[in-house]
Amino acid sequence: MADEILFVVVGVLALGIGAQILAKRLQIPSVLFLILIGVAVGPEGLSFVTAETFGDGLSTIVGLSVAIIIFDGAFHLRREKFAMAPQAIFRLTTIGALVTFVGTGIAVRYFLDTTWSLAFLIGALLVATGPTVITPILEVITVREHVTAALEGEGIINDVTAAVLAIVIFEAVVVGNSPETIPLAFLQRLAAGIGIGIVVAVGVRYLLVSVEQPAGNAPQVARLVTLTGALVSFGLAESVFSETGVAAAATAGLVLGNVELPYREEILEFNRDLTLVVLSFVFISLAALIDFDSLLGLGTGGIAVVVAVTLFVRPLLVALATTDRRFSREERLFLSFVGPRGIIPASVATLFALELEAAGQFEASQTLAGTVFLVIFITVVIQAGFSRQIAEYFQVIPMRTLIVGGGRVGRTLATRLEKRGENIVLIDEDPAVVTRLQENGFSALTGNGTDDDVLQKAGIEDAKIVVATTATDDTNLLVSQLARTKFDIETVVARVNSPENVDAFETLGVRAIDVSSATAWSIDNEIERPALAHWMNELGEGHDAQEITVTATDLPNSTIAELDAEIPNGCIVAVLARDGETYVPGADTVLEEGDRVTFIGRDDAVRSAVRRFHPHD
Repeated sequence: MADEILFVVVGVLALGIGAQILAKRLQIPSVLFLILIGVAVGPEGLSFVTAETFGDGLSTIVGLSVAIIIFDGAFHLRREKFAMAPQAIFRLTTIGALVTFVGTGIAVRYFLDTTWSLAFLIGALLVATGPTVITPILEVITVREHVTAALEGEGIINDVTAAVLAIVIFEAVVVGNSPETIPLAFLQRLAAGIGIGIVVAVGVRYLLVSVEQPAGNAPQVARLVTLTGALVSFGLAESVFSETGVAAAATAGLVLGNVELPYREEILEFNRDLTLVVLSFVFISLAALIDFDSLLGLGTGGIAVVVAVTLFVRPLLVALATTDRRFSREERLFLSFVGPRGIIPASVATLFALELEAAGQFEASQTLAGTVFLVIFITVVIQAGFSRQIAEYFQVIPMRTLIVGGGRVGRTLATRLEKRGENIVLIDEDPAVVTRLQENGFSALTGNGTDDDVLQKAGIEDAKIVVATTATDDTNLLVSQLARTKFDIETVVARVNSPENVDAFETLGVRAIDVSSATAWSIDNEIERPALAHWMNELGEGHDAQEITVTATDLPNSTIAELDAEIPNGCIVAVLARDGETYVPGADTVLEEGDRVTFIGRDDAVRSAVRRFHPHD
């Protein structure tokens, strides 16, 4: 028996890791492949994995796996990310969670003719989206930071809400028939989970910061202590109240992710690799338990529930949550149609279904498991599987900026542009340089930037800007020529190392940056206007400057004074460009079609102004 289980575990892990590699190559979220593999190896397919394979141990394995996944997702949620969309995250996790809970419950009650208690139990479970499905999506598509923040924040917090609310409803109503105890029981479990998570996080930070680590093994110790903290927080909380481990793991990850820790990058890398492994295992294992008879037994009522959840409830909650102007209409539509459900509803529904079946409530067990897994299956296949196509259809993926040359100049430029939410791809011939770039989180590939095939592989056909930053003018000129003449890129910028070569670049319509003149200009600024120079050098660190062509239809013929009235506090109109001239506008200056306006100020205020006056940026 032990050999058989070992064979199954190794097989599932091999299939899962293979799916992750294939997903990265095809730029498709891995959860699509994982759920399809799970169905293929489960009882509906090859019967390689069945409900009896792991027995009672499956719930423990899934629980610990979920703790690692939730901890990793929360660890990535820095304060800076919350600040990208604070109002949207708050509303998605409060009003949004309530709308999902009530809307799904009503749909289940009337379309499947269940009891109210079972309907709202299913509604509670389907509040969750979660990092198990959101993280793989965001690994293969790039959206602007406020959209990413909204999806990640919603996923982590609503996973906690769903797990705690579901167990409270199950124990109070389905088992105990005491609905009046739900609010207090919910708060008790939530407080217990959060409290334990904070205590464990404080202990982990003390061990990493205040206790001297073994020489030479400090990074490894940091990784292992952090992992232990995730598992301990989950285990302690579960020993106090069942299904509160998710809240504890999420809290511990959130706290540790927002305090200073040694070897943070090593911890992040370790957590992400471990998450990919356990995600592969747990998704395939739970997908293998999908019983298509129970899904089909729901009939048209089950499909009606899925339609209600995905096409009515989800768009409604997104509309209520994303009233902030920084969200464009297209981004709201993208969020409306990308809300797949993940591991939390699957794992908890499996546990509840087994308990209901043991209590003789076979029909309720089938309805619970069938509805939850039907919503998970369809949303993963359609919303996660086609998330790239959905993003492309609604045009929410920022057009790419290609940087040829991954040295100091290219890497520094990429860092600044990524802080502004740009979609950056770097190209360099040196595999070691590319490896370092990838380790630092950049999208980079190895190749010759003067090769058509390499440029196409990097996505030049979808690029809005190409920048050549190598130390060789001949290479930069050839890259610029290909970008302008063959691929018709509108904006091409090149580093020019020898001033006498500037004319050759400008003849092609390339914006040539003469290194000597740029250096002299920087030194002059440091001498004559140091405060402004320091402000410009620190763009992206709390403040920003953005130049746009006004595309909002209601702005031409407005004065700058009228424009100022709609700009957020902390942002001003600094410069206006018209007919080749650039000047500081006065309050009575009237905007004309084709004007370019430069906003400067706090980065959040600048982004809001750009979104208002250039809504398709």
